[in-house]
Amino acid sequence: MARLVVMGGGVSGHTAATFAKKWLGNDHEVVVVTPNSLWNWIPSNIWVGVGEMTKEDVTFPLAPVYAKAGIDYRQAKAVSIHPNGGTNSDKPYITIQYTGQGKEGQTEEVAYDYLVNATGPKLNFDATPGLGDGNGQLGSNTVSVCTADHAVHANEELQKIFDKAKTQKQKILVGTGHGMCTCQGAAFEYIFNIEHEARKAGVRDNLDIQWISNESFLGDFGIGGLHMKRGGYAASSRLFAESLYSERGIPWIIGAHVNKVEAGKAHYELLDGSMNEIEFDFAMLIPPFAGVGLKAYDKDGSDMTDQIFAPNGFMKVDANYAAGAYENWKASDWPRTYQNPIYKNMFACGIAFAPPHLISKPMSSPNGTPINPTPPRTGMPSGIIGKTVAHSICDLIKEGPNAHLHEASMAEMGAACVASAGKGLLDGTAAALTVYPVVPDFEKYPGLGRDLDYTFGEIGLAGHWIKHILHHMFIYKAKLNPGWTLIPE
Repeated sequence: MARLVVMGGGVSGHTAATFAKKWLGNDHEVVVVTPNSLWNWIPSNIWVGVGEMTKEDVTFPLAPVYAKAGIDYRQAKAVSIHPNGGTNSDKPYITIQYTGQGKEGQTEEVAYDYLVNATGPKLNFDATPGLGDGNGQLGSNTVSVCTADHAVHANEELQKIFDKAKTQKQKILVGTGHGMCTCQGAAFEYIFNIEHEARKAGVRDNLDIQWISNESFLGDFGIGGLHMKRGGYAASSRLFAESLYSERGIPWIIGAHVNKVEAGKAHYELLDGSMNEIEFDFAMLIPPFAGVGLKAYDKDGSDMTDQIFAPNGFMKVDANYAAGAYENWKASDWPRTYQNPIYKNMFACGIAFAPPHLISKPMSSPNGTPINPTPPRTGMPSGIIGKTVAHSICDLIKEGPNAHLHEASMAEMGAACVASAGKGLLDGTAAALTVYPVVPDFEKYPGLGRDLDYTFGEIGLAGHWIKHILHHMFIYKAKLNPGWTLIPE
């Protein structure tokens, strides 16, 4: 009997674990190690953050789902990886520390035959002074929608602003809280949902809503922007985004590295090197992401973390990390199997894998400060990669070490994204986009880097209905309800 251990129970880890268990059955063991007791459909947190959904609408308990599937669930955080075993055994294992199940604080060694790192990101609030509390958590100066609990708090603070806006002007700032952030899409959705709710509440005229981002142009989204087919023409995401911001009366600051946050004030550096500040009454700034801080140790206890992980804490996989300057970057630099190059029984998926380089063009200020989005690896690609890794591991277990590995390069992968711009049965809007491939391939598609036959987008009420349907569909799938495998990633 082989044992697969999956570290992380988010979109990618949950997908990998549940498909692996379905394919392996009871002949082999699947263990999930995650510090969370609840599964969270993160794309809907933005609706919790404006009071249109509750925490219960976007989460559910993991324990009964894993019990039903026959998955061994450990509510714990992974602490370290020992790929060569320890002093008493050559069997590889991880160390974990429990966060629940009545074992809080207890540590344990969990042996594995195959290991998947799907730990997701550390929300690195402390990378920006004042954005965090100095202890790795969200500080008191801003709010967040990165977790369901964060989103509940964000809505509580937002409603206070709406109440004040009934009689006085209020300033709202939404965007990225560091020059190296990813996940601009979540902030994009949140700012437009705030604007939509403000109009519904009758307080829009008393709100100054401002966007701030590390993108060098609106519509970059960490993928270098895109061109999409609309009405027979190739329209840029920059034009698309600028039109939407202008229509909603939201001014923007771009190419910005927020380097300090105080109560009611954000300090930032622009790509031109100038230093600026902006005041606010309410701010939601996405933090930069880092690896969760896993360590790796050799059999003798020596630290080998730098062999397994990149400096940013994400796990090295089959990517080209020596691509060099931007001019040398190629689509083929991106990983295909997500297998660790040293330990063939280790894989990483979702945000946990280390990308070879940015997708957007690298930028920096005259002061040497890097200001550019880092690559997004959430949503649809995260699920696809998790399923692909599970398929490879199942084949390795069943067929042996020479089994063919399945591939899911982001440079050969299409993705769909539905970004909410306001929730409502008859007045909601969302931008529905498809992009192929996610990572542009300028050798295969000269000029724009993508296939315009499969890259297109529209905004409107139908997009909102699609996003609302997807919310219920993916939670249904994650609960492993009947027919769950028929729902795509």
